[in-house]
Amino acid sequence: MRLDIDVEKRLGSFSLRMETSLTGDRIGIFGDSGSGKSTLVHLIAGLLAPDRGELRIDGTTLFSSRDRINLTPEQRRIAIVFQQAMLFPHLGVKANLLYGYRRCRPEHRKIRPEAIIEVLNLQNLLQRGVNNLSGGEKQRVALGRAVLANPRLLVMDEPLSALDDSLRYQIIPYLKSVSEEFRIPYLFISHSITEMQLMADDVLVVAKGELAGVSTPDQIARTNMVGSPRGYLNLLRLGDPLLRDGLYHYPWGQGHLIVSDGNDHGESLFELSSRDIILFKNHPEAISARNLLECRVAELFESDGRNGVVLESGGKRLVAEIVRTAAEELGIAPGVIIFAAIKASAFRRLG
Repeated sequence: MRLDIDVEKRLGSFSLRMETSLTGDRIGIFGDSGSGKSTLVHLIAGLLAPDRGELRIDGTTLFSSRDRINLTPEQRRIAIVFQQAMLFPHLGVKANLLYGYRRCRPEHRKIRPEAIIEVLNLQNLLQRGVNNLSGGEKQRVALGRAVLANPRLLVMDEPLSALDDSLRYQIIPYLKSVSEEFRIPYLFISHSITEMQLMADDVLVVAKGELAGVSTPDQIARTNMVGSPRGYLNLLRLGDPLLRDGLYHYPWGQGHLIVSDGNDHGESLFELSSRDIILFKNHPEAISARNLLECRVAELFESDGRNGVVLESGGKRLVAEIVRTAAEELGIAPGVIIFAAIKASAFRRLG
């Protein structure tokens, strides 16, 4: 997908001015609350009209003040999943799912209801009313309704922010699988760096109604390492552990990672803070931490006066965080061998 944006919009005291071109199928829009993320996607979807400018998707003009073009939301074929599921309360689950499908022109009906019901695991919900669903179930139904409208673009506007952590990370695999299974490009809007790392390939960074830059999720995580409450968050998908002495031994690289809060049922997602990795110049004689990794320093980067150290071990990578003086004392430089210690309790299971 190629998205060309050149728009201006004033809403009261807030003004948005955006000019950029994006190419890709998994694009994030990142910024603080009030930065203009939702205003931008409402302009793209046709829920708001720009004061001036042009919008195009894959060469099709959605809006042009010069040529006096302003396609309706239905003509744009852009589906939105909002922060709140916004299901129709007077309709059951099945009727909600089929709402957009029945209004979709026959030549655009490429996705079958049966297929989306299977991918989103909605079979047991079809006969229920929407008021009898959990928050996660409501978001899955809202996602299914949006996809069954057979859109050319799916917009997800903070779709996880109303959910608690346990539900949030259960929903993310569904969001990704829908896009991959049905080849629908998406814009994913969030102020969460972790969500960007999990959902986006490229990120449009918005600040105070303007384009602050186009980046990657990893670069955003690096830039915000010091300012983030938990530093750089390493995200690890681990599976098939062995349980020994109450600890889970997950295959990783050429060895194992030992985790206290594990799960022996399938694959799990863990986060590990860069601040929970302790570095040693030489192999320590004895430590209480259950993980001791021999690593090669692949890269160093700076973030607001601190150093991020990219460690490579067995073909896998982790980012640690240290102060500059520690990096100097340890002689850390690309290619140097270093030892990393990590407590088993430092890994936080997300889902």
